Amino acid sequence: MTKQAFDVTHRLAALAAFLVVCPAGGAFAQDTGEQEVIEEIITVGTPGGAGVQKQQASFAITTLAPDDIAKFNPKSTADLFKSVPGVWAESSGGVAGANIDVRGLPGGSDAPFVLLAINGTPIYGTEMLSFFEQSSIFRVDETIAGVEALRGGPNAVFGKGEPGVTVNFRLKEGGEYTEGRVKYTTADFGLQRFDGVLSGELSENLYYMIGGYITSADGIRDPQFSAEEGNQFTLNLNRVFDTGEINLFARVTDDSGQWVLPFALNTGNDLGEFAQLGNATRFREIQVNPAGNTQVFDFGNGRGWDGIVAGGSVEFDFGDDWTIRDQFTFTSGDANTFGFVPAGGPVTAADLSAVIGGPVTTVSGATLAGTDFVQTYGHWVVLKDLEAKINDISINKQFENHDVTFGFYQSSWSANDWWTLGNPLPVHNVANGEPLDPAITPDDIADAGGDAGFLFGLQSAGDARAEAFYLADSWFVTDQLRLDGGVRTESIEVDYVLDSGDGFPDGTTDLATEVDDTEFAWTVAANFDVNDELGVYARYSDGFLFPHFDDIREGNDTVNSVQQLEGGVKYAGDMFEVYATAFFNTNDSFNSTVGGTVPAAAFETESIGIEADGAVFFGDFVIDVILTLQDAEITESTTLTDVGNKVLRQPDFQARIAPTWNFLAGEWNGAVYGALTLVDDRFADNANTVVLPSYEKLDLGVIVNHDSGLFFQLHADNLNDSDGITEGDPRNPAAPNGRPIFGRSIRFSVGYDFGD
Repeated sequence: MTKQAFDVTHRLAALAAFLVVCPAGGAFAQDTGEQEVIEEIITVGTPGGAGVQKQQASFAITTLAPDDIAKFNPKSTADLFKSVPGVWAESSGGVAGANIDVRGLPGGSDAPFVLLAINGTPIYGTEMLSFFEQSSIFRVDETIAGVEALRGGPNAVFGKGEPGVTVNFRLKEGGEYTEGRVKYTTADFGLQRFDGVLSGELSENLYYMIGGYITSADGIRDPQFSAEEGNQFTLNLNRVFDTGEINLFARVTDDSGQWVLPFALNTGNDLGEFAQLGNATRFREIQVNPAGNTQVFDFGNGRGWDGIVAGGSVEFDFGDDWTIRDQFTFTSGDANTFGFVPAGGPVTAADLSAVIGGPVTTVSGATLAGTDFVQTYGHWVVLKDLEAKINDISINKQFENHDVTFGFYQSSWSANDWWTLGNPLPVHNVANGEPLDPAITPDDIADAGGDAGFLFGLQSAGDARAEAFYLADSWFVTDQLRLDGGVRTESIEVDYVLDSGDGFPDGTTDLATEVDDTEFAWTVAANFDVNDELGVYARYSDGFLFPHFDDIREGNDTVNSVQQLEGGVKYAGDMFEVYATAFFNTNDSFNSTVGGTVPAAAFETESIGIEADGAVFFGDFVIDVILTLQDAEITESTTLTDVGNKVLRQPDFQARIAPTWNFLAGEWNGAVYGALTLVDDRFADNANTVVLPSYEKLDLGVIVNHDSGLFFQLHADNLNDSDGITEGDPRNPAAPNGRPIFGRSIRFSVGYDFGD
C-alpha cells in the first residue's frame, strides 16, 4: 500500500470508528445474527473487586469473551493486548518478551505501565524489571473465562495502584453440570499443541475447573530445533455458602520460546522468517566468575516462565449491607532470558577481509564470498528468580445513597538476578548462521565498520514491601447520576544489593541501599446514565509509580507521577454498541537508561487522544472496530534536543477493522472472520532520527461447530506477509537493525465440546 493510499484508509477508518464505536468482544454469536445486550459484571477497577455492570462503569474498560480470544488467535499473551484500544503491544519478540505501552505514556522497553491480574489480584508486586514484563509469566489457554482491560481511571487507587493499564484474566469456574473441551492445534511451523479443560461439581456447593495444555513448535522463525516448548496446568475451586464464597486456584507453568531480537534489515534475509539463532550458535561456553570457571548455556531456552501463580478470594455478607472481601496471590518461579543479540550493524566479508588480510572463513571451514555479510552478535544470559505475595482486604458498607469501601493492600516481592551480557561473537549473517573462524575477533569486525560488542555482568538481590490504605465512595445522587471518588496512601521499602563486573559479577559489592517512600493518589468521577442503553462519564486521576530495582541500580529513585483526565460515552443497542474515551495525561518524571550509544535521560511527557472499540450489526454480519488516535510528545528532557519530539515507538494512529459473518447450515453453525490492522509511522528513538514505517496486516479465519460438539478452526495470520517493523536497535539507533512482525502462518484446530 502506498503512503497516499494508507492516508486515505487512515481517514476512512477514523471516520468509521467515530461513527461506530463499541466495546471489543460483543460481536460473535455462533447460532444467531441477533445481538443481545448482556449485563456484564466488571471486577477490575472496583474497590476490593466488588464488581460493577459494564454499562455503569465510570472508566475505560474493554472485555473479551472466549469466542473473541478464539477469533483473535493470539500467538502470545501480549499479542492479545492488540485487541485493547489505547495499548501499543509489540509482540514480535516471541511467546515472551514483549514491549507494551499505554496511552502515549513513555516506555519503549518491556512494559512500565502494564499490570496483569488473575481473578482480580495482581500477579507481581511491580509492573516490570529489566528483562521482565508480566505477560512473560502468563499464558492464555482454554481455562480463561474472560479478559478485562482497564486503562487509567480508578487503576491509580485500587489494587496495585497502576496508573496505566490493568489486564485481568478471569478463570473458568465449575457448575452443577460436568462439561469440558479437548482441542488439538497444528500449524505450518511445526506446532503440536493439546488443550483440555473440565469442570463440574465435586460435592454440594463445591465446584472445580481443571485444565491446561502441552505444546511444542519450531517457530515461524525456525532456529533448526524445537524452539517453543511448554506446558501448563490450572486448578480452580469454588465453595459457595449461603452468605458468601471461597475461591482457590493454582496455575503451574513451564513454557519458553526463542527470544526474537532485532537483526540486520539490509542483508536480503527474509524479514518474516529469518532467525539468527541456529544449531551452530545454540550452545555457548561462557566465563562466569573471576576464578575463570565457565558454564555452557543453552540459548534454545529463549525466554519464558517456570513457576506457579496461586491465590484465591474470600467474600462474605454479614448482614445489614456489610460485606468483607479478601483477595490474594502467591507467585514464585524463574523468568530466565537467553538471547542472541546483535551489536552494531553488519559489514561485508570483503570489508572484513581487507582488515584481516585474508579470506573470511567460518568455524566449519567455509569461505565466504565478498558480498556475504558478517556481524557481531552477543550471547546474553539473564537468570531471574521471582517471588511475590499480595493481599487485598476490604470492608464494604452500603448506605441509602452511598456505597463505601475501606481497603488495605499489602505486598512483598523479590528478584534475585544473575547476568552475563555481551559476550561478543563474529557470525556469518545468514539464517541460522555459524560463527566465524576463532582467529577473527570482534575488534576485526569493528575495524571493518561494525561493532566490537561489550561485556557486562551482575549479581543482585532486591526485596520490596508495600502497604496501602484506600477509601472509596459511590454516591448515588439520583437514579441517573453517580459520583465516584477514591483516595490511596501507599508506603514502600526497598532493599537492594548489587555486585557487577565486566562479563560477570566480580565478587565486590558495588551497591547496597535502602529506599523508603510514601505517596498519595486520588481519583474522582461522575457517571450519568441517560437511559438503559446510553451513558456518559468524566474522570480525573492522579497516580504514581514507585522506582523498581533496576531504577535504583541506575541511580533513578524518583517517583513517577501520572495525571489523567478522561471523558467517555457508552452505548449498547440492538444495531450497534459504543465505548469511546477521550484522554489527556501528563507524566512528570520518567527515566530511561538503554545503554550503547543512547544517552540516559530523564524527561516529561504529555499525551492527548481518543481510544474506542466498536461494532455494528447487520443481521448475521458484524463489523468490529478498534481505534487509537493520539499525540504523545516529550515536553521536558535532560536531553534538550528531544523536547518537542514524539514519544518513541508509539504510533499516532492504529486501527483494527474486523468483519464477521455468522452462519447456520443444518447441524453446523460458525463464522467466517477477518481483520485488517493499520499502523502509522513511528520513531524508534526519542531523538526521532529513525522512522519505523507504517504497515498493514491482514488476518482471515473460519470457525465451524457441529451440534454434536465437534468444532474446527482454520486461521491465517499475516496473510499479506507484511514486514512491519516494531522496533529498531534500542542500543544503537544508527545501526540498520530492526525487529519485524512474524511472517505469514496458518493454524488449524480441531476439538470437541462435551457436557451434561
